[in-house]
Amino acid sequence: MTTIIDGNAIAGQIIEELRVEVSALPENERPCIHLVRVGEDPASVSYVKKKQDTAAKIGMKGLVTVLPEATTQAELFALLAKLNADPSVHGILVQAPLPKHMSERETFNFISPKKDVDGLNAASVGKIVQDDESGFASCTPSGIVELLKRTNVKTAGKHVVVLGRSLLVGKPAALLMLQKGPFADATVTVCHSRTQDLPSVTRQADILIAAIGKPRFVTRNMVKEGAVVIDVGINRIADASRKTGTRLVGDVDYDEVMPIASAITPVPGGVGPMTVAMLMKNTLKAWKISRC
Repeated sequence: MTTIIDGNAIAGQIIEELRVEVSALPENERPCIHLVRVGEDPASVSYVKKKQDTAAKIGMKGLVTVLPEATTQAELFALLAKLNADPSVHGILVQAPLPKHMSERETFNFISPKKDVDGLNAASVGKIVQDDESGFASCTPSGIVELLKRTNVKTAGKHVVVLGRSLLVGKPAALLMLQKGPFADATVTVCHSRTQDLPSVTRQADILIAAIGKPRFVTRNMVKEGAVVIDVGINRIADASRKTGTRLVGDVDYDEVMPIASAITPVPGGVGPMTVAMLMKNTLKAWKISRC
C-alpha cells in the first residue's frame, strides 16, 4: 500500500506550531520578513502573496516591496543595503526569477547571511557543507527533509538519488542528505542532463528526489519497487477538460509510479506547501539569532 505524503497537512502542522510560538511574543517584538519582488511575473506575484498571507496567519510581519522591471542592479542593492541594516527586519527574500539584466547569484550574496531566510547566500550553503546549524538551509530542500522526518522515512544508510543539480533544490538537497545526524547520513548520487544511462542510476534509489523541471519525466521504468519518491516539480500543462485549460503536474508520472512506490508526494499538495512553511520557520530562526 503506497503512502501518499500529504504536504498540505504537514505544512499546516508547522504553521500552527509557529503560530503558537509567535503568539506568545509581544506584538512589537515579533519576527519580520521583508519580501522583494522585481517586475510583474504572474507566478512571482502569486508566490509573494502566499508568503505574505502565511506570515500574517502566523502573526509575523510580512512586508513587501515591489520594484519596476526596469530597476537596475545598483538600485536593488541600495534597497537590500537598507534592509540589511534595519534591525526591525529579520528575514529578507528576493523572489526569483529576476529580470534577465540582473544577477541572481550576486543578489543572493548581497543579502546579509544573518537575514538570508531563503538559504541561497554562499555563506548559507557553506554552513550546510560544514554541518553548521547556525545557517539557513534552502526552503524547498529543508521542506523535503521535514516531510521525510514527519512521515518517519529513515535516510541513514539509504541511497538517495537527486535528479537535478540546481542551486535552489538539487545541490542543497544532496548536501542535507549527506550531513551527519537523524534524517541524513545517506549515500547520495546527483544526476543531471549529462548522466549516462539515467534510468539505471535512478533505479538504485531507495529515495528518489525529482527536481529536473520536466513534466512527468520520471516514469515507472526509472523507479525501483518500494522506493520513496519525492516530486519537487511544478509544471503547467495543457488540459482541455479544465476551465483554465491547464493543470499542474510534477516531474514524476504520478499515475505510473505511485503503484510501485512505498511513499510518494503528489503535485500539487506535496513539496510545494512545505517551501513556504520552512521559509517562515527560517524567519523565526533569524529573529532568534538577532536576539543573541
